[in-house]
Amino acid sequence: MTDIDARFADLAGVRASLADVNYLADDGIAGIVYLADRLGKPILVEGPAGTGKTQLAKSVADIVDARLIRLQCYEGLDESKALYEWNYKKQLLRIQAEGGEASWGEVEEDLFSEEFLLTRPLLEAIRASDPVVLLVDEVDRVEVETEALLLEILSEYQVSIPELGTVEATQVPLVFLTSNGTRELSEALKRRCLYLYIDYPDLERERQIVTAKVPGIGEDLADQVARIVRTVRQLDLKKHPSVSETLDWARTLVLLGVDQIDAETAIDTANVLLKYRTDIEKAVKEFADNPEELAGPEA
Repeated sequence: MTDIDARFADLAGVRASLADVNYLADDGIAGIVYLADRLGKPILVEGPAGTGKTQLAKSVADIVDARLIRLQCYEGLDESKALYEWNYKKQLLRIQAEGGEASWGEVEEDLFSEEFLLTRPLLEAIRASDPVVLLVDEVDRVEVETEALLLEILSEYQVSIPELGTVEATQVPLVFLTSNGTRELSEALKRRCLYLYIDYPDLERERQIVTAKVPGIGEDLADQVARIVRTVRQLDLKKHPSVSETLDWARTLVLLGVDQIDAETAIDTANVLLKYRTDIEKAVKEFADNPEELAGPEA
């Protein structure tokens, strides 16, 4: 495996650089990114959907000026879509064009060459000569057997192709694996990674995120949005609002010209924040029963 070239001088530099691209990281997030860079290990990022796991990889790619290579995982993902496959149609045309003039050994050697190789995200990241960040998104969606495809890459940063041999990385890429926790990942996969859990942010950090991400929003409205969302998350809901949904709600309020959220406004826009009818009904009842709580502690 190739040597590791450090991208960050220190932990404070990681946090400052992330803030420069509007990703507000705490010391825990910045520390894991710093260690992953120095140790050359992937980061497994778990947490509820919409809390900034995928955005972390994108933001790191931005600050290190690297190309983001994304493998979006799904049920049924296999080697041909994640790693590589051979261009069978092109191989068939090659056989037909030869017309029996060459020996099978010569044809076979030609068929399994670079010309006929279709590179998928994992192999693309390994072979890249330019700086890359590899994002394996929602890895918990694939079957347990498919995780085996990642093990060689995550431990040695190399890929074995039977017809071509072993392809080794010329650099150690930054690797992020995200999981929403829909199933337990294998111990073998976890051993190869540093672990980071990103939960819903606390009140102050969510207020800062809203202020940074929503142009034109006032401090009072941003504070009120963060407080109301925190209250809604304490309800017994099927799906609690994510940070991305908080931002959607805040942008909606700005577009509507809202300066102060009252019960009527909260009820009318609840469908932006929540996506299940039963959850909306519970939130609407909370807004209607406790309108004074919407204004915040100083009201």
